[in-house]
Amino acid sequence: MIGAVQHPVYRAFFATQYICGLRISEARDLPPESVLSERHLLRVIGKGDKERFVPIPDILLTHLRKTWRKHRNPNRVFASRPGAPIAYSTIYDVFDAARTEAGVSRVTDHVFRHSFATRLLERGVQLPIVQILMGHANLRTTMVYTHLTEPVREGLRQTIGTIAADLL
Repeated sequence: MIGAVQHPVYRAFFATQYICGLRISEARDLPPESVLSERHLLRVIGKGDKERFVPIPDILLTHLRKTWRKHRNPNRVFASRPGAPIAYSTIYDVFDAARTEAGVSRVTDHVFRHSFATRLLERGVQLPIVQILMGHANLRTTMVYTHLTEPVREGLRQTIGTIAADLL
């Protein structure tokens, strides 16, 4: 879906949301000073004004710099023009257009955040770390992602297969 977004600012917006596991509001309202380039971290203020830090890979850092230089808004990393944040309606319109272009159905605007958590778990990142990166107060909130991962499903299939082989 991100590849279907042609406009570089919106592509960077959705890529940041996916790569860093951000809510739409967190990405939209991201101030430039939250990009801690020297530490390769993104300082995110989430729900309830809770602060968290998410690693930023070099390639994303480069794109964030390019994006900001296009508009130089002192208050937002992502802006439609100097002084103006991206309207939520525009974000949803771009998302819907990308979904249609990519031929994807039945996904919500939260898909990039969910995908972030799922990919981390698939790659063996421990659940408490994913909880921190997602900004969840309760581990139970993060646990919803554990049932979605293919390695978990494959591991269960193997375990059940072993049990079945012992019985049959």
